Amino acid sequence: MPDRYLRAEDIVNRVVEAIGFITFHPDPMIETLLQNCLLKEKKELPRDVIHTIISNIQLSPDCGIPLCQDTGSLVVFAELGSALSLEEDLSSTLNEAMAIAQKKFFLRASLLSDPLFARNNTGNNTPVTLHLSQVPGDQLKLLMAQKGGGAENMSRLKMFNPSANDQDIAEFVVETVKRAGAKACPPLVVGLGIGGNFETCALLAKRALFDPLNSPNPAESYARMEQELLEKINSTDIGAQGMGGVSTCLAVKIRTAECHIASLPVAVNLQCHAHRHIEISI
Repeated sequence: MPDRYLRAEDIVNRVVEAIGFITFHPDPMIETLLQNCLLKEKKELPRDVIHTIISNIQLSPDCGIPLCQDTGSLVVFAELGSALSLEEDLSSTLNEAMAIAQKKFFLRASLLSDPLFARNNTGNNTPVTLHLSQVPGDQLKLLMAQKGGGAENMSRLKMFNPSANDQDIAEFVVETVKRAGAKACPPLVVGLGIGGNFETCALLAKRALFDPLNSPNPAESYARMEQELLEKINSTDIGAQGMGGVSTCLAVKIRTAECHIASLPVAVNLQCHAHRHIEISI
């Protein structure tokens, strides 16, 4: 028997509150990293862009205007405790919360019910994208992000030959950022998934975007790779909003998984400077 029972209403209330928070607040490290960019940036135009981004971050909660006009699709990584019983299925509960938040915070409706032919808008920014796993315990942990379309559109996946090395992967990542140019709204956060298989490497890349921006990878080799990639990307001269300079990327985060001996999947998930995510436990 489950040790704990969780009502749908309790989840909805917490999720609506969390969506409201990230609508007006990016990752708490973003502003600090942007201030650091100003110390390194010499060109006047990108400095002006960075100042504007910082001003936008500061004004958004005071004015009650979303941090970005693209209020994104809500992506949720959920960890459901095995000793926890839910009143309703989690997907339905999250969609209910999203519909409420869309009206409450005046979020742009950005989701379509049919991707190709009708392309009808659902009108309430649902459905939520849910990745659900079961873990020990009696808690529900939700990692939520508003993922905008611009950066998402420029993300890529490649099935490398298993003989590829870290420099081959680095070239692919830098090429991806160059192809994106200003379309992904730099300065960027880059999520990199290495390993797994075709679908899981993409999930690794997206999950990496939730990792703390000020903490290097726990594995020394991947921490070094994160730093080297950051330097390579910032040497592209794409710069803030494509205006040139050394502020193309704020952080690179890598997640890895075991993979088949004949495979080496790699996915790059780009994220714009409006890096909106939160973790809650219920």
